[in-house]
Amino acid sequence: MPSPSSVRLEECTWPEVETALENGRRTAIVAVGSIEQHGPHLPLNMDALDGDELSRRIAAELGDALAAPTIRPGCSGHHMEFPGTITVPPETLMDLIRAYCRSLDDHGFEHVVLVPTHGGNFAPVSTVAPEIAREIDANVIALADLDDHMALLNEGLRDAGIEYQEDVIHAGAAETAMILAIDEGLVRTDRLEAGPEGSISTARLLSEGFKSITENGVLGDPDEATPEAGDAIFDAVTAAYVERIEAERDAVR
Repeated sequence: MPSPSSVRLEECTWPEVETALENGRRTAIVAVGSIEQHGPHLPLNMDALDGDELSRRIAAELGDALAAPTIRPGCSGHHMEFPGTITVPPETLMDLIRAYCRSLDDHGFEHVVLVPTHGGNFAPVSTVAPEIAREIDANVIALADLDDHMALLNEGLRDAGIEYQEDVIHAGAAETAMILAIDEGLVRTDRLEAGPEGSISTARLLSEGFKSITENGVLGDPDEATPEAGDAIFDAVTAAYVERIEAERDAVR
């Protein structure tokens, strides 16, 4: 029986997954996204699309992994003033992550990698990962450092020749570039609007909501985005995360 042609778990049949496990594909990548506003120009599923693409690239680069379906929605209460946003309590998200990990563990995956792609999910992932690691046999790897993640996104912009720094990233140059790289048709280019730039209080964003800082839901300038920058961002994050995953896996062998 051939190995699955796709690294996306949801596109495989159960016999293909069984064969993949037998052939050594025992790492599962689980992105943790959201359904929330991303300004007037990006779709609500931006973070989920990011998760789909990033988990696929990581799995493909590792060569012995599968990308699980991205978890959506996430913890997005600070975006609820914008229509369409769907949020869940942190406890609900953590329970869902726990259920994902238990299922993958039951099937024989030896490493489960948690990759949050929405800022509000980093803390719940960091909190629940050690708990899950104590409950299951699989090694749980949480790539949940928000500052590091945003630094990698800015690094990708620089790699593409865009000298533009976003201190807090949301619907600006970096995320717009990423969607342009995935599917340019998803970006409403006639609705590009800049938002506040420079130093922004994340504590205020979380406690008072995004609308206390930005009326249109955007931080930074999406006009700086290009598809090439989006690819460079995905390359930067993928390379860094693959290196960390391999180091974590080697440490438990």
